[in-house]
Amino acid sequence: MSRSILIKDTTREEREQIVHQALWGACGAECEFCSGCDNLGGGRIESIYQPYIDGEMEISEINANYSAPFVK
Repeated sequence: MSRSILIKDTTREEREQIVHQALWGACGAECEFCSGCDNLGGGRIESIYQPYIDGEMEISEINANYSAPFVK
């Protein structure tokens, strides 16, 4: 059974770990000192997902906002 990643079901520390694990799995590299996303025009990954870590915006909302300019 999958565990909820919603803000209401997680602590800040858990959200930091969720973001770190998801991103590490996506590209296979550690994010620390990596500028891969920044080089692609996405900005530093910490800044992209910081609203989720801070409990202000769900991951799904961040992903939708990020991809909106690319979807017709």
